[in-house]
Amino acid sequence: MLESVKIQRRQSEIRQELTSLSAKEGPDENEIRLMETLDTEYRQNETRYRAALIAEDEERREAGEELETRSDQEWTELVDGFEVRQVAMALDTGHQIDGRTAEVIEELRNRGGYQGLPVPWEALEMRNTVSSGTPDPIQSRPIIDRLFPNSVAAQMGAQMISIDHGDIEWPVTTAGATVGWQATESSDVAAATPFQTTDRAMAPDHTLGVRMTITRKALKKSGAALEQAVRRDMNSAMGVEMDRVVFLGTGADGQPLGVVTGASTYGITETAIDAPADWAAFRTAVARFITRNAATGPGSVNGLIRPELWSFLDGAASDPGSGITEWDRMVARMGNLPMSHNALAAPTGSPLAVSSLLTTSAGGVAPIFCGKYGAVDIVRDPYTDAASGGLRLTALATMDVTVARPAQLEVLTGLELA
Repeated sequence: MLESVKIQRRQSEIRQELTSLSAKEGPDENEIRLMETLDTEYRQNETRYRAALIAEDEERREAGEELETRSDQEWTELVDGFEVRQVAMALDTGHQIDGRTAEVIEELRNRGGYQGLPVPWEALEMRNTVSSGTPDPIQSRPIIDRLFPNSVAAQMGAQMISIDHGDIEWPVTTAGATVGWQATESSDVAAATPFQTTDRAMAPDHTLGVRMTITRKALKKSGAALEQAVRRDMNSAMGVEMDRVVFLGTGADGQPLGVVTGASTYGITETAIDAPADWAAFRTAVARFITRNAATGPGSVNGLIRPELWSFLDGAASDPGSGITEWDRMVARMGNLPMSHNALAAPTGSPLAVSSLLTTSAGGVAPIFCGKYGAVDIVRDPYTDAASGGLRLTALATMDVTVARPAQLEVLTGLELA
C-alpha cells in the first residue's frame, strides 16, 4: 500500500478520535493530554503526507496503469494466502482465524451478509494448476475471473462475473444504424431506424448447496493435507454441477436455465442434422456463424461434444487410405473442442444420436454470462455428527446464467453415431 494512503487513513482515525474527545464538556487531564498528542501527530502527518506525494509522483509516472489496479492485486495476494482449513477449525472448535484469512473474511462480510463464514470463490481454485489451451478473450477486465480454470464453461468462452448483490443486466444492441446509397442526385439516403437494445438480466434466484462431513480424525490433521483435501472436494463437487447447469440446467427446482436446455427460450438456433455425424455438418454451422458476422473463421468457433461423438468421428475415415479421420479435420480447423459427459445429454434414439453446442465470442462479447454472487457461504451443522465428534458443513453458492447474443451460439441435434 502506498505511504500516502496509509497516512490518509491515519489522519481519518485521528479526526474521529478528536471529534469524540472534543464533544466532552469536561475532559480530564489524560483526555486533554491525548488531544494535544493527537493534534501534534495530525500536524506532523500533514507534512509527511505532502512529502509522500512528492516521493510517489515519479513512481506513479513509471507505474502508469499499474496503480489503477493496485487494489485488485492486493485482493489477489490476500486470497492467495487464504486457508480453508482455518475456516473448518473455526467452525469446529472456535479456532481464532488470523492472518490473511481473517482479512479476507472481514472484507467479504463488509460487502454482504452471510449465515456462516464466507469463503471467496478464488480460494476454491486448485492451486499450482496451469490450464493450457483455454480461451480467455476478456480476462483483462478486473471484474472478471475464471471460476475453475479447467471447467467446460470456461473453455467454451463463458464469462464469469462477480456480483456483490442485487440484479444485474446488460443492454445488447438489437437494431441500429442503416446503410444505403443515394439513388439520385436529389434523393435521400436510407431512412434511419431507432437504436434499440434488449436487456439480458441475471438475478440471485438460484442457490447451490454442497454438503460435506469432516471426521474428527481429519480435523486433527490440521496441516496442508486437510487444506488441500477440502479444497479439492469442494472444487470438484461445485465445478461438476455448475458445468452441468450452465448447459443443461432445467430452469426448475431452483436450477438456472441452461443454454442447451433453454435454447428456444434464449432464441438460440437449433439445427437438426438427423444424419451420421461428420465434419461437413459442423463446417456448415461454422459457415452460418461467419455469414451472421458472429465469427471471422472456423478457428474462432468452439465446439462442445460428448465422448461418444469423438469416438465415432475419430473412427470415421474421411478419405479411405489416407488415415485422416473426420475428427482430424475438425481439430485442424476449429478452435477449442472440449469433451464432456456432464454438460451434454447422453445419446438417445435409434440409431443413437447426440447434440453439440457451438459458441463464438464476437466483438469482445462472451457467448454466455455466468454470474456468481458474493462468496461461498459455509455454515456448520453442530448436531448431526456430535456423537462422533465430526463436523458437517454446508456450502451455499448463488449463481445465474444468461446469453447475451443468441447469434453467438448454435445447437446441433440428431448427430447420429452409426
